[in-house]
Amino acid sequence: MANHLDLEEQEQLDQLKHFWNQYGNLISWVLIAILGSVAAWNGYQYWQRSQAVQAAAMFDEVERVVRSGDIQKSERAFADMKERFASTTYAQQAGLLLAKVAFDGGKADVAKAALTWVADNAADKGYAATARLRLAAVLIDAKALDEALAVLNKGVSEEFQPLLADRKGDIFMLQGKKAEAKAEYEKAYKALDERSEYRNMVEIKLGALGGNVAAATAAVGAATVAGSK
Repeated sequence: MANHLDLEEQEQLDQLKHFWNQYGNLISWVLIAILGSVAAWNGYQYWQRSQAVQAAAMFDEVERVVRSGDIQKSERAFADMKERFASTTYAQQAGLLLAKVAFDGGKADVAKAALTWVADNAADKGYAATARLRLAAVLIDAKALDEALAVLNKGVSEEFQPLLADRKGDIFMLQGKKAEAKAEYEKAYKALDERSEYRNMVEIKLGALGGNVAAATAAVGAATVAGSK
């Protein structure tokens, strides 16, 4: 009986050796790949956390420099931020902050450069849309109307569409294209919340062009009723 069991054990051992000789290398490589992937993922997570902490600290420094009013130092600080942490939202926030302070300080070229970078590079659609709308405003102020329109024609995310239409209306108005301006103002008016103060501003512009505010309001109401059914 003992010999019989020994033979069975030897047979199982031989089968195991045969299996390992045939598939052992493959199994080892699969295990190495799995463990390597886990290690890489953990390393990536650690790197992301480290980047976020460093980016936050650097943003605090950029904010301090920008608020000091020194535009040249602010530009250098923002350049460092872009070089090291361009993919973070902190870099996008820093760009918007620099643009505001630069424009208020009469440095429209600096504001334009910062806003262009954010508009073209921001992963966050909200920041990209904000930068594009502000960039258009800077260009409108510089009377670069065609360039401003080209910036807006690149589009913004859905929630910013009413603001986009309003800004386009302003450009068309300055270009003397009243029909196009009225169409954009009506588009903005219909899309804005009726409780919004911004909507009242668009209504004034629309009324000055002889736009049918009552019809636009009725269209909004009809769309709301249809959507509730």
